[in-house]
Amino acid sequence: MKISFATLASLALILAPLSGLAQAAPQTVQQPATQAGPSPAQIAAEQKWLAHEARIQAAKQQALRNQIEQVNRDGLPVRIGTIAHFRGARDFQLSGIGLVVGLQNTGDTQKSALTQTLYANYFKSHNLTVDPSTVKALNVALVEVTATMPAFSKPGTLMDVTVSSIADAKSLQGGTLIMTPLYDAASNSTVIASAQGPLSLGGFSAGANGSSVQSNAVNVGRIPGGGEVQTRINSQVVFEDNNHQVLYLDLDDPDADTVSRVVRAIQNFNMQMHPYAVDNTTVAITVPPGMDPETAMGKIAQVEVNVLIPARVVINERTGTVVVGGDVRLGPAMIVSGSLNVQIDTSNQVVQPNPFSQGQTASQSNSQVSAGQDTAKVAVIPTQSTVADLARIFQALQLKPNDVIQILQLLQQQGALKARIVLQ
Repeated sequence: MKISFATLASLALILAPLSGLAQAAPQTVQQPATQAGPSPAQIAAEQKWLAHEARIQAAKQQALRNQIEQVNRDGLPVRIGTIAHFRGARDFQLSGIGLVVGLQNTGDTQKSALTQTLYANYFKSHNLTVDPSTVKALNVALVEVTATMPAFSKPGTLMDVTVSSIADAKSLQGGTLIMTPLYDAASNSTVIASAQGPLSLGGFSAGANGSSVQSNAVNVGRIPGGGEVQTRINSQVVFEDNNHQVLYLDLDDPDADTVSRVVRAIQNFNMQMHPYAVDNTTVAITVPPGMDPETAMGKIAQVEVNVLIPARVVINERTGTVVVGGDVRLGPAMIVSGSLNVQIDTSNQVVQPNPFSQGQTASQSNSQVSAGQDTAKVAVIPTQSTVADLARIFQALQLKPNDVIQILQLLQQQGALKARIVLQ
């Protein structure tokens, strides 16, 4: 059979795309390259960054140490009005006995005879006669009312009062204090202030069918602005000395160094005040000519003075709280902290007698005692360590509050802790 040239040309055109597909099929897929480890340059960069962060942290710790050192050396700048007060310019403590009414059967019971008597006297003041023995109201509670009256308070000045139950009331929730006179400690005949109003409690109590729930104290409440001053208490603030008006400034915490610093600060503020230290508590100040005592008191209270922080450690073992002053110093010492754990497991078993032995059933206790000791944690205190250094050591040792308290007491006994410990 003869095939013409035209037929061969047509077959070539038809088979050309198929040959292209056949050539493309064998192509293999390129696999992704396996990731290699960090290069030496990356490792060097990471180490450089870590070193930079370490330098930053060291600089921050050194800055904190420098601040503590500066405060310990120069003192903490405070206003004189925050560490001292003028003699005679003091607050007055007031108190009185009253009744709270409007309770929901949570008041005093008949066991409180004083409540019945005071309740009957209250009705008597309103021209009503009531036999105290017949009073059975559970919506009344006998309370003590206390308040703090600021210095120089005049009649009409309002103040907050605190109301506390003093009998067997279950709760003062929802109660209202009736008019109660308040007296000061110097005289029980002159009414200084009066108090009344609804109570505001910081808690609540509820119960039913023998179950109850309570949050915070419900036998103590406050009446914001419930007290009103009726009589002013005169107090002497300005004294006469050689025809000069003199003010006496008393420190809240007696200290000889603080008194001398206060004298220098007032003298630098106004030479005409002629301050001088009477003792380690009091500074005598002369009112300058042309200035009234009130203005002088206000200006002196705003004068700043640098006060040294006492080297004192306050420990409250009941709550596990420790407060360390900034000027506490520690000498070289080593702390080894560890604990001995003793565990006793007791299991009770019932022992039955043998059959027909006429024995009795008995109980038997099996005790297993195991003891172990934790790995000791060691820390070294360098010379002239401060509060910041001690805090870092305690944090590194991961100590509990009781361990911190014991270590501080032992450091003082050893002589490394140069501070006075105050136990509360």
